[in-house]
Amino acid sequence: MRKLIILFFVGLAITVSSCRQDFVFQASKGALTFSRDTIYLDTVFTNIGSSTYTLKVYNKSNTDIKIPTIKLGKGATSKYRMTVDGMTGENNKIFHDVELLAKDSMYIFIETTAGITDANPSNFLYTDQIQFDSGANFQKVELVTLIQDAYFVFPNKTNGVVESIPIGFNTDGTVLQTNGRNLSDNHPDNGNEYLFKTDKPYVIYGYASVPNTKTLTISKGARVHFHADSGLVIQQGGTLHIEGETSTTPALENEVIFEGDRLEPDFEDIPGQWGTVYLRQGSGTNNHKIKNLTLKNAVIGLLVENNVGSAMTIENTQIYNCSNYGLFSVNGSIVGKNTVINSCGQFCLAAVLGGNYNFKHCTFNNNWSSSKQLAVYVSDYLKDALPVDNLPLIQANFTNCIIYGSNSNEIILEKKGTLFNSTFQNCLVKINVSPSSVSVANPLLYDAIRLEQNGNKINQNPDFLNVNKNKLIIGAVSAANGFGIDAGVPLDILGIQRTLPNIDLGAYQHITFPSN
Repeated sequence: MRKLIILFFVGLAITVSSCRQDFVFQASKGALTFSRDTIYLDTVFTNIGSSTYTLKVYNKSNTDIKIPTIKLGKGATSKYRMTVDGMTGENNKIFHDVELLAKDSMYIFIETTAGITDANPSNFLYTDQIQFDSGANFQKVELVTLIQDAYFVFPNKTNGVVESIPIGFNTDGTVLQTNGRNLSDNHPDNGNEYLFKTDKPYVIYGYASVPNTKTLTISKGARVHFHADSGLVIQQGGTLHIEGETSTTPALENEVIFEGDRLEPDFEDIPGQWGTVYLRQGSGTNNHKIKNLTLKNAVIGLLVENNVGSAMTIENTQIYNCSNYGLFSVNGSIVGKNTVINSCGQFCLAAVLGGNYNFKHCTFNNNWSSSKQLAVYVSDYLKDALPVDNLPLIQANFTNCIIYGSNSNEIILEKKGTLFNSTFQNCLVKINVSPSSVSVANPLLYDAIRLEQNGNKINQNPDFLNVNKNKLIIGAVSAANGFGIDAGVPLDILGIQRTLPNIDLGAYQHITFPSN
């Protein structure tokens, strides 16, 4: 028995040793291939980290190889950093004796954080190389990043405590704070921060606050980028003036643009990248004015609170891809002209707790991929609102508007009090004609029949160019063509003349779409 046991372990050892194959790595001969020969890390702001980019390295030979060095050309001073198959090497810059099996590949992940002073002053490009081996076996992959300078607005930090500003009240009445700071008349780096200029974009961290008696003026052509969980707050007594103008090229050279601070193409249409523009109760002393603004990818585009004593105007403005609301107004007073709101996680327009609204030639469309979103929601109450639960809806007038989307019903009006005035004149509205669209507790105030009797078009196709790309201009076969009345808005959002009898609904006069 003992001999059998010994023979068993001897046989096992022989079997294991016969299956084992020691890897013998030969020096690389410079025959590596790569998934790309140049890596373009998309535009980044000065000293702001980039996304992570990937390079795949292939050993297509039949030999296991060892690459003596993989390094960044500028060595330890390089503003790039990388990992090689999960290894960090020497400070993410230099790697020695990297093994790669025959017919195998490995991943290199690259990032950068570079300043404008690191870039070439003539073209603002920062470049380097990933270098493999040396001498006769030398191979390389180029790295290129465009660095953009900016004005940076961020809260100060004292003894580890980040500066904060008030944004409301908790349920117990205490002041609710968030990271941010008041803008400055004479900032040491940015100068007068109450006038946003156009020579460089603005990048905001936390919330930039406009305090009592101050007016923030944003010039035509300005670009404002918000970091995650950031935005603008206009405090009581403060005012916002956005002074964009109609552009003549696709570059939107005269528009004011609000968006996130990730400039890579993959982030172009990602909702919820930043917070909101919050116009607090009592703000707008000098009347808020928003003209030719393109705002996209926020949580809430514009949040308006209790400004019924000081009407604001929103004109020639586009709001896209907000994860919650495009325009959320609580007991607000708003005049909207040539305004387009598309694709929001809840409502494009939500006007609650009453207010005073007058929308002309506006396009509200919601194709968000769920069954709960709406284009327009209007009510005279707000759940748990204190000290009152409903306020009068003085008026909610919609003239020459398009209210549409992917669901069978894109509009709801709900009433709790006694004063609720709403009118629709020459609009195109998508509404569910079934009884299930009517809430017993809060009856739907407009059904399809009443809307149609009042001179509106129901459930007809507006023929948008491409809602997924936020192109809400209408085509030649649109039901909105020529259905409008003279509403006192002579030019469309692109500056095209409106004349009877060819006044179209929505923010755009129609065009003839090119054939496929």
